[in-house]
Amino acid sequence: MTLKDLKPELIFGIFDQITKVPRPSKKEGKIREFLIDFAEKNGIEYKTDETGNVVMTKPATPGYENAPKVVLQGHMDMVCEKNGNVEHNFETDPIKTVIDGEWVKAEGTTLGADNGIGMAAGLAALVSKDLVHGPIEALFTVDEETGLTGAMNLGKGMISGKYLLNLDSEEDGEICVGCAGGIDTTCTSPYQPAAAPAALHYVKIDITKLQGGHSGTDINVGRASATKLIARFLWNAAKKFNYKLVSISGGNLRNAIAREANAVIGVASADKEAVRVELNHFIADVENEYKHTEKTMEITLESVAAPVSYIDDSTAKALVNALYYAPHGVVSMSMEIEGLVETSTNLASVKMLDGNQILVTTSQRSSVESRKYDIAHQVEAVFSFAGAKVTHGDGYPGWAPNLESKLLKVAVAAHEQLFGKKPLCNAIHAGLECGLFLKDYPHMEMISFGPTLHNVHSPKEALHIPAVVKFWDLISKILEMIAKGE
Repeated sequence: MTLKDLKPELIFGIFDQITKVPRPSKKEGKIREFLIDFAEKNGIEYKTDETGNVVMTKPATPGYENAPKVVLQGHMDMVCEKNGNVEHNFETDPIKTVIDGEWVKAEGTTLGADNGIGMAAGLAALVSKDLVHGPIEALFTVDEETGLTGAMNLGKGMISGKYLLNLDSEEDGEICVGCAGGIDTTCTSPYQPAAAPAALHYVKIDITKLQGGHSGTDINVGRASATKLIARFLWNAAKKFNYKLVSISGGNLRNAIAREANAVIGVASADKEAVRVELNHFIADVENEYKHTEKTMEITLESVAAPVSYIDDSTAKALVNALYYAPHGVVSMSMEIEGLVETSTNLASVKMLDGNQILVTTSQRSSVESRKYDIAHQVEAVFSFAGAKVTHGDGYPGWAPNLESKLLKVAVAAHEQLFGKKPLCNAIHAGLECGLFLKDYPHMEMISFGPTLHNVHSPKEALHIPAVVKFWDLISKILEMIAKGE
């Protein structure tokens, strides 16, 4: 069985095509070409803006021309994460999909159902001959995952709908009505390479096979950060051994919890067995701490050849101190919505760059604007004290809930008619593009929903097949009810 054999056939057939098109964030040229080609082949009117966003339009079903216009919105790009043992070039290679019971997954990489399945649903609505609807606009934005660039720079007049359905949520049975705002904080430390003593014994510590996940939706489920763990081991080891830090690497994307990290250190030959013992104690501790969430975690140590150089001691000490001390995880919970994370920060990655630079990438989220900046400034304070140059991104606003929205009431009624129960209406800690659209279209009503996705932003990403059926039914019903004025 392949994706094209799954139901709804229209959505899964288009999603299958999307998985074959490379679409990393900020490199959406190929998927944009796919969208334009799709529009031209199906006789759909379209337009683009300077940022690369694409809007397609579909006239109303005859008799419903005066119904409110609805925007169906998703984003083109996907998070590109893979397991360390997987050979995959996200700029050239198609995603290899696998059907595992009721789930669609990928072979060792992210699946890209975030937000490929939302794109597929929008395109399906444009070509379906079975829907009853008013005028439709389908908006596909670029670079949602690494900067919300498309939404932030949406061309003037690109959309004109009264209602917007954001198709980028991840829980069947839920309708999202609000989200957190976010900001990125990066910290760059120059270092001086020092000649590596040949007399030392060099070892590599590897932390692999953590769960990882989305730094918004998964930040509160108790998963370990590989970046934090490698810093923790190095900080504690420095209390017992006078090691030289040769290299350090952890994590990858700013919006993903770090799944892997490693470091190479040089120790006196007399200490090499003691270092292994120290690591064994560390492994026992963290395996116990994360026994419920990190059952596949592996931490290993192996001897490596002597390097040419190491990171100067002053920079290494300051960096390890900062990584270990830097906040990570949930900072506060909402006092207004039970169970909602209000503020968090993700110590996403540490990378050694050309030119003797070490880059630490972090991201902060909060549904309270002032607290978003407060936690970003705390991260800045830690790394500034360690001598790093700290910069903040432009950030993006949160999306305040509108529980009196006519669109929300229609969606709730549609869900109840279809499935016999009201959906859960909530806000999420992840970022959505809706807050940015509201800046230019303050009177537009918006909701967000989607099929169930698990482990997004990680190679364990999985799409629930039965939930896609319900997703399509709900889109169809909402469009029909809006068209009929129900």
